[in-house]
Amino acid sequence: MIHKFRTQTIKKLRKMRRRWTKEFYREIADVAEHPAVLRMKKFPHHGSTNCYQHCMNVAYYNYQWCKFFHLDARSAARAGMLHDLFLYDWHTHAKKTGDYFHGMTHPGRAYKNARRFFRLNPVERDVIVNHMWPVTLFSFPRTFEGWITTVTDKYCGACETSRRN
Repeated sequence: MIHKFRTQTIKKLRKMRRRWTKEFYREIADVAEHPAVLRMKKFPHHGSTNCYQHCMNVAYYNYQWCKFFHLDARSAARAGMLHDLFLYDWHTHAKKTGDYFHGMTHPGRAYKNARRFFRLNPVERDVIVNHMWPVTLFSFPRTFEGWITTVTDKYCGACETSRRN
């Protein structure tokens, strides 16, 4: 009896996850295929992961968690794709520009770039601008979607950095 219940539950969860994954790609397609966003593939980010793949990872987890909690999953996913749209290699940025505070300044740069190419709603703005808390001590998320992004960004970054190639 318990085994049958577990099996049914696992099947339902897998079906739901497949449906959410299809929905996720539909919701972010225009953002993920935009030429400016595609440029993120050129820039290394964490370990062997490029900036585009990192943002895709964050967007995917944002979508899953926000769907689960009945939040604005669409905005969280779209902003997850844009949260690191700073368009430079942060590993060499300081030497070239003298900006030694990339961790604190890149959310503003990403927001500036994102709003050039996309119309952003308040949730998307919050996610992009405040995703680096607690590094940006006084710039903390104001939305649940922003808090979820803060966690998924750190989680994805840690996984990507620690992954062996």
